Parts: sequence; structure tokens; C-alpha cells
Amino acid sequence: MEKENIIFGIHSVLEALKNDKDIEKIILLKDSNNFKLKEIEGLAKKNTVKISYVPIQKFKKFENLNHQGVIAYASQIEYQNFEQVTEKILTETENPIFLLLDGVTDVRNLGAILRTAECTGVNAIVLPKSGSAQVNNETIKTSAGAAFNLNICKVDHLKDAIFYLKSSGVKTISITEKTENSIYDTKMSEPIAIIMGSEGVGIQPSILKLTDEKAKLPMLGNIESLNVSVACGAVLYESLRQRLDS
Repeated sequence: MEKENIIFGIHSVLEALKNDKDIEKIILLKDSNNFKLKEIEGLAKKNTVKISYVPIQKFKKFENLNHQGVIAYASQIEYQNFEQVTEKILTETENPIFLLLDGVTDVRNLGAILRTAECTGVNAIVLPKSGSAQVNNETIKTSAGAAFNLNICKVDHLKDAIFYLKSSGVKTISITEKTENSIYDTKMSEPIAIIMGSEGVGIQPSILKLTDEKAKLPMLGNIESLNVSVACGAVLYESLRQRLDS
């Protein structure tokens, strides 16, 4: 726990939310009738910030802070505006690559993905505001600091990002076992957005329907799937291979 990433106290957390500070998570005192905590709850939900409700005993580790029943964890990175970053990338890069993560919730998997993305020249990472792992100390450590070198954007809904990328001439590719098409038969040397799903259920069906193409990694063993960070690495390096050969 890094003290500099904690915002505590009712007034401080309210001001952080009102000024669009990037907040990863808020811890609120459970069953409190304090109307100011209710205001924080409402703003957090409006900003799609994750809330955990805990009993007073859980605040013991913060007893040296005047927390007033609320602790907020500020993001360690500055999230970029998706549309602004996309336009800049499309203007300045001939064949950019975007990586969209649909519900990757394990912080170490996210960190490993960020590390590989930085090594393979991914231009931007897009995460949903809810249902995604936090970019916290563990994420940054696993990424070997790559999180600080990437354009990382948060959007309300991945569908909106997909629509925007498609309308901008970017081909969207879902990596899923629900296809017969291999990544090795998929052209990835043009402007593309690769979509990877969650560790448990993969890509949401509604998102699969929106994408231009579907591709899978060949599997020869008895195990049905790879860890998402490993699968993502294989796909990104195939994309890099094609770009280097084109």
C-alpha cells in the first residue's frame, strides 16, 4: 500500500470525485447514515468507480488517518482520453495497433499484458471503466514499468470504442475459440484493434457480434485454453511478425 496513492476523509474524496481525479476504488463504511458518505457513493457510481462496503473493523489499518469512513485509491497512472489518443495515433502512425481488454480482472495478468504490449509496439490499450483490473502497484510491478510508457484509456463501454475504431477505418479482431479461423491466417499488418476476453468467460457475445473478424490460437494439447496474458503475447507477436515482414 502506497500512502501517496490514498485519499482519505470525506471532503478530500468528494473533491477528488468532483474534479475527475482518476480513482480506482473507494472503500466506504458499511451501513453508515452519514449523508456525505451517501453523496460520495452517488458520485462514485456516476463515475463508475468501484465501491467496497466494509465494517469499521476493516478501517483499523487506517486508524492513524482521519478517514471519516472513506478511503479512495487514486490511480498511479494518468488515463488518456480515448478519442483524442485515437485521432492522434491514426494521424501519426501508418498501421497502428490497439488492444482492447474485455473484463481482464487479474492485476498480474494485466501487468503481463502491458509489458508485452509495450514490447510489441501497441499504440493504445483500452479498458472498460467497470469490470477491469486496477492499474495498481502489483500491475505496475508485473509490467516492469511498461504501464508508464503506454497510452492507457478507460471508456464507459468497450462497444463505443469498437464503433469508433471501426468508423475510423480500424479493423477489429476478436480472439476467441468460437471460430475456425487461425490467427496465422488473419491479416494483422494493417490498422487493427485486437480484443482479448476475460480469464473466465472470454469476450462477451454482444462484443463478438460487433467485430469485423474472429481468430483463434491453434491448440494441440488437452487443455482448452491459455492464460489470457500468454494468449495475448502470442497474438501480439504474430502481429509484429507480419508488420516486420510487410
